[in-house]
Amino acid sequence: MGGEPARIVTGTGNTLTQRFAATRALTEALAAPLSEADATIQSMEDASPAKWHLAHTTWFWETFLLRDHLPGYRLWNDDWPFLFNSYYEAEGARIARARRGMLSRPTVSEIVEWRGAVTDAMAHLIDDPALTPLIELGIAHEQQHQELLLTDIKHALFQNPLGPPMWDGRDAATTSAASAETAWHSFPGGIAMIGHDGRGFAFDNEGPRHRVLIEPFALADRLVTNGEWQAFIADGGYRNAALWLSDGWAWVNAEGIDAPLYWQGDQHFTHCGWQDRDPAAPVTHISYYEADAYATWAGLRLPTEFEWEAIARGQHTGAELAHDPAAGNQLDRAVPPLPRGGTDLFGDCWQFTRSGYLPYPRFAPVTGAVGEYNGKFMSGQVVLRGASCATVRGHSRASYRNFFYPHQRWQFTGLRLAKDI
Repeated sequence: MGGEPARIVTGTGNTLTQRFAATRALTEALAAPLSEADATIQSMEDASPAKWHLAHTTWFWETFLLRDHLPGYRLWNDDWPFLFNSYYEAEGARIARARRGMLSRPTVSEIVEWRGAVTDAMAHLIDDPALTPLIELGIAHEQQHQELLLTDIKHALFQNPLGPPMWDGRDAATTSAASAETAWHSFPGGIAMIGHDGRGFAFDNEGPRHRVLIEPFALADRLVTNGEWQAFIADGGYRNAALWLSDGWAWVNAEGIDAPLYWQGDQHFTHCGWQDRDPAAPVTHISYYEADAYATWAGLRLPTEFEWEAIARGQHTGAELAHDPAAGNQLDRAVPPLPRGGTDLFGDCWQFTRSGYLPYPRFAPVTGAVGEYNGKFMSGQVVLRGASCATVRGHSRASYRNFFYPHQRWQFTGLRLAKDI
């Protein structure tokens, strides 16, 4: 590329340019407290090093936007696509996922330099309306990796016996909003329209919009709390095979599971290190198996993803209970994410449903390599709805479908109960 590169100016606002710049800047702000060693380690195959997240989100822009759409653009380093491709088979060979923690080089500073060059180069494409859908996808993709960066580094720091904090100092005392009693959002049953309505951005797995028959049910107005989970433990919940799915019971015994991830005594591990656990705050870092066992113990059940969305859309009243972009999580200021508790459907933790992650009727992935984004993972996973305290504000919506394998729990995952009427 010749000439002086155009530059994107970071600022507030909601234009595509501003959102792109803010997203790029936030990723770097989240990684800023980490040392080179912090950013390089990989605690398990499910997690990736923070440095890899910084690089992969840059690879995405360079590969699918700059390489393919900016004439004369040359890759920053011809060897790096092998290092920072995630799972796109159409993009060729790549380092094994479990080996990402072996990348002592390139250094964080080299990756940040690359990030800056790619961010600047994107100024040549950001105003092209033909590329807007792909740029929107790139922003959403990087926002997903911002949450992964936080949850992955939390798991990595947890491995250190000293329990080092990512942020200095202890978080302010939790102000719990969870009520002692559970109220219920009732749905009378009927035909509900499920899936994204076509207004604004959505991932391909959120559609096509289709009709679903829902029987009468009710959804709890709040999440299950740490205190309630402690009662489950005290009542022998992890030792009672009758409460568990067969695969879940095998997992509990094989892994020696007896509490949510990050629990130890009356404390839990956070991005600010070890803290006293608030009994009124939502329980998090549980698996689908644990969520289902707790629901059985409570004499209730998990909602289906369609029931959850019907309530989130307010289809039974006409009132939209949408994600408020100005509330519900803390990433905009890059402060430690911590569930607070409340009655919002979004913003504390991702909520397990009992729905398998499967395609909607008439679903077809988009063409090209980006078509590998969601569709090829529609097997053996379960759907979660909502958003977590580590989700970027405005990223989620009523139709958003998150998905994980039943045993995974390093994300901010929790549960909201449902019952039949």
